[in-house]
Amino acid sequence: MNMPTDEHDAFRDVVRDFARRELAPHVDAWEADRQLPLEAVAKMAELGLFGIAFEEQWGGGGGDFTSLCIAIEEVGYVSQSLGITLSAGVGLGANPIHSFGSEEQKARWLPDLVAGTRLGAFGLTEPDAGSDAGATRTKADYDAGVDEWVINGSKAFITNCGTPITSVVTVTALTGPGEISSFIVPAGTPGMIIEPAYDKLGWHASDTLGFTLVDCRVPAANMLGPRGTGFRNFLAILDDGRIAISALALGAARACLDMSVDYAKERSMPLRLTVEPED
Repeated sequence: MNMPTDEHDAFRDVVRDFARRELAPHVDAWEADRQLPLEAVAKMAELGLFGIAFEEQWGGGGGDFTSLCIAIEEVGYVSQSLGITLSAGVGLGANPIHSFGSEEQKARWLPDLVAGTRLGAFGLTEPDAGSDAGATRTKADYDAGVDEWVINGSKAFITNCGTPITSVVTVTALTGPGEISSFIVPAGTPGMIIEPAYDKLGWHASDTLGFTLVDCRVPAANMLGPRGTGFRNFLAILDDGRIAISALALGAARACLDMSVDYAKERSMPLRLTVEPED
């Protein structure tokens, strides 16, 4: 991650102006609606936020990870729901395919994810294992007769997996004893059952769902990276993701501080009279 430069400061100004002008006035309504506002995602995509850190060959801006974190921070300042949508869409949706996908997989999925016209999700967390990738219980069995993998299992607390513009979910699954691989599962694949949204304490406008895989079949060509590398690869993805989440948290902390300062300036202290006791 690079140290901020004058170019980063100028970029921050652009995203900050966008977030406070185009997003902030609508955030309360979006949170009350408890649905991901696709119009907001489209505006973020038009600004190029989903493609900041990707190469131009995929339609990206050719920027760096610092710029992405700046964008997440500034969007997160006005809306944590939209901040996590951006963070997960880039770091957990597109990045696994960008980092470990074949050229064919990249050509098929990356352009729309980088453009922000589609969202990707990262199916790691499981109901009984949390985000411990090593405790994965989801299984994938190879069907040699049709050259497909048959996946069975459940994932929990997955961001962006159930939106109308979700195109793909990458999932981890056991492909042998102690062997974890990862797969690209297109949205709408038969056997992929999206569950109702969680009733969360916050981030109401973020798409956060669980899903179940019941005899969900994907072509062998949809394995992401070599067989058995899913555990290592997904941990690498999480490394960058944790930094991005720190940027999101920084946006929330800045917003809280500014709100506290505004409150302190406006607060009216009651007048207290001191009465001297009589002798």
